Amino acid sequence: MGIELPNDKRQDVMLSEILSSPVFAEAKSKLTVALGKDIAGTPVVGDLAKMPHLLVAGMTGSGKSVGVNGMIMSMLFKATPEEVRFIMIDPKMLELSIYDGIPHLLCPVVTDMREAGQALNWCVAEMEKRYRLLSHAGVRNLEGFNQKVEQAKAAGKPLLNPFSLNLDEPEPLEKLPMIVVVIDELADLMMTERKAVEQQIARLAQKARAAGIHMIVATQRPSVDVVTGLIKANIPTRMAFTVQSKIDSRTILDQMGADELLKYGDSLFLQPGSAEPTRLQGTFVSDGEVHQVVNYVKSQAPADYIEGLLSGEAALETANIVNPNADSDELFDQAVAYVWKAKNLHFVFAAAVAYRL
Repeated sequence: MGIELPNDKRQDVMLSEILSSPVFAEAKSKLTVALGKDIAGTPVVGDLAKMPHLLVAGMTGSGKSVGVNGMIMSMLFKATPEEVRFIMIDPKMLELSIYDGIPHLLCPVVTDMREAGQALNWCVAEMEKRYRLLSHAGVRNLEGFNQKVEQAKAAGKPLLNPFSLNLDEPEPLEKLPMIVVVIDELADLMMTERKAVEQQIARLAQKARAAGIHMIVATQRPSVDVVTGLIKANIPTRMAFTVQSKIDSRTILDQMGADELLKYGDSLFLQPGSAEPTRLQGTFVSDGEVHQVVNYVKSQAPADYIEGLLSGEAALETANIVNPNADSDELFDQAVAYVWKAKNLHFVFAAAVAYRL
């Protein structure tokens, strides 16, 4: 029987250590994320493209937000804006706002929950559009699509856009970037836009992998009304920092243990197909280091946002391009039924008045 004893002095795992390690340098994926070190002191990294989504939970002071910042920084070190783009949703308006203005963002950091719903709607519409493009190109995933586009362009016979508005001279297809959606606090989203958010997250988790869209979803409160069964079933990769109770640990990991962690980055990482989680000490990156990296990235290129993404116009435009014959308004059928019912009630009321007269 083994008994784990904590060290008298905690050893910090700096993000720079993981980024300079051979395991990170040799990783080819643009979505490689630094997770920390295991109990043997070995650097551990993950590939978000293979996860393909990550659910992170931890109470205040557990190191959850620092860990998520480390993952974002890892991808900024690996990928250019042409390769990876971000949508960041930050209900607390504190954790992710530091990244506002970087060229990797598709829209400003989202702090309004109604705009968060529109951002997720756009992601779903973009996913459907990409699936149509993959089908048109005869490939199974985004990597194969980008390779085919590049090969066709090199051969002098570029693939043409099947959704072009210029039917006479459609423009050639370009390589598509991967998209990472980072949600810093799922609980706030579920409180304000529960129905829409749960459905959109579930749809993205089910289908978005092949389209190159991935999610990092974090929450301080991993209760069953926040991390619902629908969300859990579609996000098999979980990372638990210290949580408040055994129930929270079971909710996030399907087993106990996260409630006994030592805070400040101590975590359990559960991969798909693994029965037991891996004990990790998460990475630490200071605010000053984040500012330095963000300022450097901003100096390389200006922000390039998609117009109308947060107002819903971009999602509607994308949906109309993919399926121009679809009804543009989801509430149209309900409106027709309401008007028909009101009309019938009006006739009944008029007949009753005439009878009394």
